[in-house]
Amino acid sequence: MDDDETFDEAAYDGQDADADLLEEELRRAAGILDPVPPQLRQIAVEAYALHDLDARIAELTFDSVVDAIPVRGATDVPRMLTFRAGEVTVDVEVTEEGLMGQVLPPQKALVEVLSGPQTGAPLTTDDMGRFTYGGSPAGPFALRLRTGREAIVTDWLTV
Repeated sequence: MDDDETFDEAAYDGQDADADLLEEELRRAAGILDPVPPQLRQIAVEAYALHDLDARIAELTFDSVVDAIPVRGATDVPRMLTFRAGEVTVDVEVTEEGLMGQVLPPQKALVEVLSGPQTGAPLTTDDMGRFTYGGSPAGPFALRLRTGREAIVTDWLTV
């Protein structure tokens, strides 16, 4: 097909069964040749099973990797993330040295860095809602915040 031609989906309706068979065959091949590591599967199951059922999910609203314009020549720039759940916003800066963040509006909260089956020691925000975590999370991580009224869990991200 040339670049000038458009894709005609109606012309391929009779080949849906072939496409489904091909997809299934590719899934089986991937399962044999490149299976999901058991440790990763276990972490995923535990992360899902242990999440707070009553926690509100904080949606990722800003990620500097996706939403920011890169600065020419800058290296080792921190990754900036913003999560929102209702009226609560959590701004996080991820560097090689660790995490720094702030809960807005400023309030006292317990913050846990989730990165697998074990959670780190809970961090307490200061009066301005700020917190620091002295270690950059390896692999997927999320944050769980417990304010006086509610629990909030961020989306899982890999840095």
